[in-house]
Amino acid sequence: MGVYKIPKLVDINARSRLIRGFRKLLIIGRCVELEHPKFLELFNDYAKVSVCLEEEHMNMTGFKLAGVLARGSYEEVAVLTVDGSPHCTQLHYMIEEVCRVVKNPPRRRHYVIEGGKLIEVPEKAVKTSRYLSKVAKLLDSEKDRNT
Repeated sequence: MGVYKIPKLVDINARSRLIRGFRKLLIIGRCVELEHPKFLELFNDYAKVSVCLEEEHMNMTGFKLAGVLARGSYEEVAVLTVDGSPHCTQLHYMIEEVCRVVKNPPRRRHYVIEGGKLIEVPEKAVKTSRYLSKVAKLLDSEKDRNT
């Protein structure tokens, strides 16, 4: 574990004492703990777990998360990553996909850190960004408005 204290999602039991008893779950990109620890203080009422999709496959962590959500009673699951990382972006997609398959999915919130600031990203932005054709259309319509 070394410099990290927040457990990896894949290393804990779905009903681990480390997350049991919390109503909110925060999944962070692993590097956030080391590179941006001040933002974690904003989530003191959340159980925290970390994921690095450079180490684990999204399917493996998503399956584990589905097990956690199925066995727990969470009202909210949030994701906190650095903005622009292709691996971290997948965490946001993973949450949305998992919540499509579990019964009674919790509310989702998406956060990114950009330029030293915490930015909440609407769920619709996460869903739209999965479809490059939709992003292209949005950019084209923006270009048309500016000409």
